[in-house]
Amino acid sequence: MTSYDYVIVGTGQALGTLLGKLIPTGKSIAVIEGGRVGGSCVNYGCTPTKTLVASARAIHMARRGEEFGFRTSGIEIDYARIRERMNGIRNGSTTGLSRWMESTKNVTLFRGWGRFASGRVIEVEPEEGAPGAGVGAAAGVGAATRIQGETIFINTGTRPSAPPIEGLDTVPWLDSAGLLDLEELPQRLVILGGGYIGAEFSQIYRRFGSEVTLVQRSERIMPQEDEDVSAALHDILAGEGVTILTGTETSRVAATDTGGIALDTNHGRIEGTHLLVAAGRTPNSDRLSLENTAVGANARGFIQIDDHCRTGEPGVFALGDVNGEGAFTHTAVNDAEIALDCLFGGTRTVSLRNPIYALFTDPPLGRVGLTEREALAAGHRVLKATRPMGKISRAKEMSETQGFAKLLVDAETDLILGASVLGPGGDEIINMFAAIMHSGVACRNYRQVVLVHPTVSELMPFVLDGLKEVDGPESG
Repeated sequence: MTSYDYVIVGTGQALGTLLGKLIPTGKSIAVIEGGRVGGSCVNYGCTPTKTLVASARAIHMARRGEEFGFRTSGIEIDYARIRERMNGIRNGSTTGLSRWMESTKNVTLFRGWGRFASGRVIEVEPEEGAPGAGVGAAAGVGAATRIQGETIFINTGTRPSAPPIEGLDTVPWLDSAGLLDLEELPQRLVILGGGYIGAEFSQIYRRFGSEVTLVQRSERIMPQEDEDVSAALHDILAGEGVTILTGTETSRVAATDTGGIALDTNHGRIEGTHLLVAAGRTPNSDRLSLENTAVGANARGFIQIDDHCRTGEPGVFALGDVNGEGAFTHTAVNDAEIALDCLFGGTRTVSLRNPIYALFTDPPLGRVGLTEREALAAGHRVLKATRPMGKISRAKEMSETQGFAKLLVDAETDLILGASVLGPGGDEIINMFAAIMHSGVACRNYRQVVLVHPTVSELMPFVLDGLKEVDGPESG
């Protein structure tokens, strides 16, 4: 059995941060991956989907040519070229990450699935068809091999899950990975789930020319957002031709005589050529044999950690989506930074970070901190201000007037509690509010900042002029 100073199980987005800090120490590092190197973000999430978002936006803007003073005709969608561009970018990322590890002296990449044999001993089952379990500084191994780690990082992420719907297992439904691998453009795409995955894909494929129906169980899409944000997103997607069915329960799924799929719902039958299920994710902890360790998991399978990402097993950390403390690449990266900080004597913690994320529809939504509903539930005396994009000059100049910005301020402390920016650059602008909140900048000081004109972000301090106290659960 070979011992390593560090063992990383899974190559999700915490990997690059870990390797960047650990490789220069010269200590031995083992990395275990049974699937595609790079995890879901590089292969099935951020990288390929945002590449598709860019193609979809270019197509959408070309169709709007007359609005900007030029005419386009005969726009033809080349889905094969769209996929070629997407695959070139995502495969390049995967290949580059693999080559980095394979060419680094103190890193050994094991191509296989890891499971705990005991507290800090991991058995690696070689990936089927892999040339060998060990690649890089160590020789390949054919059979299952055991390695030991002084410090272990569990970085295995999550996978799409399917709801318990009758007949779903009898039809060729797609998850996000399956949709990205589909070589033909779906003619009629039905999407089950109105969260961020469903919302993004619905707009992307509608712009590509598919008929899209978005089926949402709750009464509104993006139900984790405030009602005003959800309503605005609903209007944007519906305005582009996405059929949105909310409050819709699916009781049964079946194949049709024409080779498509049909959903029986409380609002009637819905038919399509393809079905994307975007209704939740499951942590990849079930194949780790955690019962052989002191690593604990909750009822949903998320690994339990303390404020420094440490598990119940000494020397074992859990990072990224698998710990349930975030569901994004940036939270996985931050987990890695917190764990490394802990290892090297620092004090950073998970609980001190503000939740932040973006929905990459067009226009995008950026959100940080508390929603209006959360702020009120937490007992804050909330001041709120909003400004529609239609009242921001730069947005009008770009003909991008859908959406709005909303700021929430604590009346007692004059600190920002949360911000939502749905509009051009919302995914970038929100980072400014994250920095303001992290630094504890009072709104009276932020209001005095001079920002570049003409931009959308320059109007954000002026939004504060409209602050009014919220007197209900959510005044929308």
